[in-house]
Amino acid sequence: MTSKFLRSVLALAVLSLIFGLTSSAWAQTGVSTPAGAASAPTTPTTSPATSPVIATGTGTKLGTINIEQAVLGSNEGLRDMDALSKKLEPKRNELKQQSDELEALQKQLQNTGDKLNDDARAALVKQIETKKKSFDRAVQDAQEDAQNQQREMFQRILQKMGQPVIIKYAQENGFSMIVDTSNPWPQSPILWYGEGADITKAVVDIYNAQSGVPAPTAAKPAAPKPTTPKPAAPKPAVPAPK
Repeated sequence: MTSKFLRSVLALAVLSLIFGLTSSAWAQTGVSTPAGAASAPTTPTTSPATSPVIATGTGTKLGTINIEQAVLGSNEGLRDMDALSKKLEPKRNELKQQSDELEALQKQLQNTGDKLNDDARAALVKQIETKKKSFDRAVQDAQEDAQNQQREMFQRILQKMGQPVIIKYAQENGFSMIVDTSNPWPQSPILWYGEGADITKAVVDIYNAQSGVPAPTAAKPAAPKPTTPKPAAPKPAVPAPK
């Protein structure tokens, strides 16, 4: 289970890196870093309009669940996050190319700016500013698109996991309430909870069995190259007896 959750965290990190493009050269010369470059897509959260209704049960136990881990750590969540990362790869490459072009222009300004006349330098600065504005807009649009797709995926899985799995499990196992621990204190009111109260793994196991989505297969390591055996060293000749 832990490895599945680690893979989901890595998937989120990939999305963060897709649009987290920045250039130290811009900051060094007074041309500001793109506004959208430093921010990363936010983890989708449940919305009141689409979240399943969580009713308190008649049991006596209190339980916890990390909804983010449950959704993104399920086989379906891991599969869909991987598919989304691959889908966004062309956009990442496009933004990376724009970032490289801006950085090259900025280096050109740094290296030759004092040698250019006023008109040439002004034209180069204008070109950088124009490209940067275009890059800012492209990054912002790409971030919003990635966040929307991630949010839709998250909500789709959560809807299937809510009533059929989480609430049913809580009712069948004597829980009166289940609280979400996705956000740590003080972002959430949950200050502390024991691991024994957490039902995340149980819910994910049940959901995986019901969804029929197989666990992602780990990439096979490259086969080692065959080594050519070295010829055996010749044995020293034994002198013939006299």
